Amino acid sequence: MKLAAIESSSLVASVALLEDDVLVAEYTTCYQKTHSQTLLPMMEQIFTMTGAQPESLDCIAISSGPGSFTGLRIGSATAKGLGLALDIPLVEVPTLDAMAYQLYGNRDLICPMMDARRGQVYTGVYTFTEDGSFVCVEEARAVAAEEILQLLQEKGQKVIFLGDGVPVHKELIEKSLTIPFSFAPAFCMRQRAAAVAQLGAKYYREGLAISSDQHAPKYYRMSQAERERMEQEHGA
Repeated sequence: MKLAAIESSSLVASVALLEDDVLVAEYTTCYQKTHSQTLLPMMEQIFTMTGAQPESLDCIAISSGPGSFTGLRIGSATAKGLGLALDIPLVEVPTLDAMAYQLYGNRDLICPMMDARRGQVYTGVYTFTEDGSFVCVEEARAVAAEEILQLLQEKGQKVIFLGDGVPVHKELIEKSLTIPFSFAPAFCMRQRAAAVAQLGAKYYREGLAISSDQHAPKYYRMSQAERERMEQEHGA
């Protein structure tokens, strides 16, 4: 099986090519360029470098959210366009799941934190069992940073944090927790298409692929424009 993966839920732009559980190529940047400028050229580059043909793909794995509204829309449009053009299905991989999966085999609690602004984070809690099974302990959601930290404190287990919400709330984390905790190293602190690809392959084998026209990003909360409109309506 061969699949391409796309990650665009944050400042990170990342694409990967996976073939029979071998990571053939990955191209990741974390720089201030819009994903509309980067994703397709990056995808073209990995096909050129590996000699792979897009027509050989079985599916496309897409990081489905939460995250940046603009980033998710661009990634979604890219995946849907490729899926329709190649007549292949998509596999939706929740962004937070893929982030946590980068710490494969870790028996501590894993807490990805994506900065959602206004003091909130997109977050969830995960771990791996002794036999290597990936377990979601707390479902992904948008909450105040204080809320997820209180929940982790109550669980009383060692936890490792990752994501762009970590530097934003690092002082709060250090101040709030008395349980043991650590921060992931740089190579797995942010999103990577390789993790989206690996989980995407797993979900594809489990029969979770969908047609391109069925896919839509998962935002987990209203956009700023929607919130402002509601505030104006209530104010009126």
